[in-house]
Amino acid sequence: MSEIILASASPRRKELLLLAGIDFVVKVADVDEVIDPSLTPDGVVMSLAKQKAQAVASENPDSLVIGADTVVVLDGKILGKPKSEENAVELLTMLSGRVHTVYTGVALIKGETVKTFCEATQVEFYPLTDEEIKAYVATKEPMDKAGAYGIQGKGCILIRKIDGDYFNVVGLPVSAVYRELRDFDV
Repeated sequence: MSEIILASASPRRKELLLLAGIDFVVKVADVDEVIDPSLTPDGVVMSLAKQKAQAVASENPDSLVIGADTVVVLDGKILGKPKSEENAVELLTMLSGRVHTVYTGVALIKGETVKTFCEATQVEFYPLTDEEIKAYVATKEPMDKAGAYGIQGKGCILIRKIDGDYFNVVGLPVSAVYRELRDFDV
């Protein structure tokens, strides 16, 4: 039986794999994320997930490595993690009252076998007041999150509805990962 490695420092991804009963260890990928500007958002997250997984897999060839990357996309533009509190306010203002898409790309690598896939979930925000946005940013929760919010935390009050996998928005489509792992000898 092969060891499963999560190539991510994300506490949310770790929590979701534990929730699914998957035994794994964490080995953080140290990569300079290279984004090909010609890729669509789903292609970007799958490419970044693969880069992270490959960095760890190259040092652990007998293990199955899981890499993942999540982005928020509004009007075709990727909204990353906020660079400052002011930037978080800008991002949340853009999302206010609108529907956006959360993409999570996943790469599974074991030896020469590489499987990548992507999950997309539509998220609709309530219209937000400036006061609501500033109060949420003041919690500091948005600062390490794609799109400047966490659906599983205080950001839950921003969300009107979602269409798709909730766990994808948290950061890992854990049910899809679980099913894909069945195809590997782990």
